[in-house]
Amino acid sequence: MAADHGLKRIVWKKIQDTIIADCRKSEVWKILILDPFTTKLLSSCCKMSDLMSEKITIVEDLYKSREPVLEMKAIYFMTPTSQCVEALIADFKKKPKYKAAYVYFTDYCSDELFNNMKLYCGKYIRVCKEINISFMPQEAQVFTFDNPGAFRSVYSPHSQDKKKTLETLADQLVTLCATLDEYPGVRYKKDMENAKTLAELVDNKLARHYELEDSGKKKGKTQAQLLIVERGFDPVSPILHELTYQAMSYDLIDIHNDTYKYKSKDGSEKQALLNEGDMLWVKLRHKHIAEVSEQIPKMVKEISASKKEPDRKITISNLAQMMKKMPSFRKQLTEKTIHLQLAEDCMKRFSNDVEKLCKAEQDLAVGLDVDGIKVKDPMRTLLPVLLNPYSTHDKIRAVLLYIFSLNGTTDENLSKLIQHVKIEDEREFILNWKELGVPIITSPSFFSRKPSRRDRTQEEKYNLSRWTPVVKDVMEDAVENKLDTREWPHQSECPAAWNGSGAVSARQKHKPSAQDERRTGSRLIIFVIGGIGYSEMRCAYEVTQAVKSCEVIIGSSHILTPTGLLDNIKALSKGPMETFTIEERSNA
Repeated sequence: MAADHGLKRIVWKKIQDTIIADCRKSEVWKILILDPFTTKLLSSCCKMSDLMSEKITIVEDLYKSREPVLEMKAIYFMTPTSQCVEALIADFKKKPKYKAAYVYFTDYCSDELFNNMKLYCGKYIRVCKEINISFMPQEAQVFTFDNPGAFRSVYSPHSQDKKKTLETLADQLVTLCATLDEYPGVRYKKDMENAKTLAELVDNKLARHYELEDSGKKKGKTQAQLLIVERGFDPVSPILHELTYQAMSYDLIDIHNDTYKYKSKDGSEKQALLNEGDMLWVKLRHKHIAEVSEQIPKMVKEISASKKEPDRKITISNLAQMMKKMPSFRKQLTEKTIHLQLAEDCMKRFSNDVEKLCKAEQDLAVGLDVDGIKVKDPMRTLLPVLLNPYSTHDKIRAVLLYIFSLNGTTDENLSKLIQHVKIEDEREFILNWKELGVPIITSPSFFSRKPSRRDRTQEEKYNLSRWTPVVKDVMEDAVENKLDTREWPHQSECPAAWNGSGAVSARQKHKPSAQDERRTGSRLIIFVIGGIGYSEMRCAYEVTQAVKSCEVIIGSSHILTPTGLLDNIKALSKGPMETFTIEERSNA
C-alpha cells in the first residue's frame, strides 16, 4: 500500500479524495497522463498497484508521443504551465486521442491558459480542477519543491528571475498549508531580505486562499506557525562532515535520486532505493554511524539464527509454516545486507580520512575542543588539515569553517589560504558566500556578536558529533514559545494559545502516557530559502519525538549535500542566465 504515515500519506489521501474519487464514479478503465513533476509526486506517495486497484491501467508521459485510445478516458494530472496545456490541447485539437479528458492542475491555473484550453478542447473536458499540491512529500516530515535552480535564481547577482522565483515558492508554500489544512501565523528571521519578502508574499496569498472556503465561510488562523529563514543563517551545518547514517551516506557515497548502487558479494551490480518503503532505513537513518555499525550485524545474526529451526520435528505443518515465513526472511535479509554494505562503505571512507577531519571541523564549528576548552587560535586547528593530502573539497570545507568561526577574515589572510589550497582559479567557492549574507572578508577592527547557542554539553555522546544545527535551537525555542520577537518578527500571528498544551521543554524526556496521545494538531513548519541538509531534516524528527504535542515539518526548494552546495555557491558568479520555467528545469 502507499505510504502509511506523515506527509506522503496526507498527499496520497488528497489525491484519492479528488482525482481517484472522480474516477470511481465511472466503471471505465482509465489512462493517467503525467508531466515530470507530477510523475515524481505520485511515485513519492503511491505504487503502481495502488493505481491499478483504482482502475487506472496505463500511466503515460504528457510530453511523449502516444497512440490514440479512443474508447478510454484520460486523466491529466499536471502543473498549470503553458507547455503542459499546449500538450493537452495537441491531444484533442486535430483529432481526439481519447474519449474524454479529466484535467487536474497541481496549482492555480491562469485565466489565459484556462480559456485557451476551453477554446480548443472544451467539449472533451468532463472535469477541470485545481487540487493545490505543488510540493514533493520527501519524507514523513520533510517537503521540497524539487527546484534546485531556485538557489541560483534567489542568490545570483546576475539573476533575472528572483522576484518570479519567490512568487513561485510562495505559491508552493500555500499549497503545502492548504494540503495540511493549516492557516499558520508567519514569522521570518530579521535582517534577511528574501525571508521577509517571502513571508509577505505567503501571508498575502494565504489570506486570499482562505478568503472564501467552498462552504462560503472564512477560515480563521489555525494553531500553526510558519517560520521562514535563509540558508545564510547557518552556513556551518551543511558543510560539516556529519556522522549520522543518512547524512553521512549522502555526503560520502554517490547516491543519486535516493538510489544506492553497490556490488554484491558475487560481484554483480545491484541497486537499492533509500526511502520510507524500507522500514530498516527509517529506523536507522538518524542514528550515529557507531550505533548503525553495531546494530546491523546483530540483526543479520538474529535472522540467520531464527532461520535454523533446531530441535523441532520436521512435520508437514512445520514445513508449511516455514515456507510461509521464507518470503519475509528473504526481504528482511535483503534489507539488512543492503545496510550492512552501505554502513561498511561509510565506515571505509570514515576511517580513511574523514575521522581525522572531523576533530578539526568540530573544534572550529563549536569553538571548543573535546574537553570544553575554548579554541583560542583557530588557525592552529586548521593547519594540520591544510598540510595533509586531503581532497580539495575537504580542504575548502575546513577553510570555510575556519572563516565562519571568526565571522570573516582579512583579505590578506584569505589570499594565503586560497594559495595554500591551490584554488586561485576557483576562489568563488569561498568568496560567493557573501551573496548569502555570510561575512567572508572583514576589516580587523570589525567586531560582530555571535548568537548565543543552547548549552548541549549534557547531550553530547560522541566527540566527533558535538555540533548541533542552529535550526534545532530555533525549533525548540518556537515550540517552547521562547522565540525572540525582535529576532523573529511576526508577519502575522496565530492564536495566542499556540501549542495547545502550554510551553513544554523540547528536551525533557516524556513518559509515554497521555503525552503520546496529545498531538493537538499544533504544527511548526520551517522553510529554509536555499536548501536544507540531512542533519537539519533529522532535527525535525528529534524535536517532534521529544515534545509529542507539536509536529515539526521542515522544507526547502531542494535538499543539499555538502558537495552540491559548494558547486551551487561557485556557480553564483556565472554570467546572466536565461530565465526558464519549472517544466524545462525538470527536464534539464
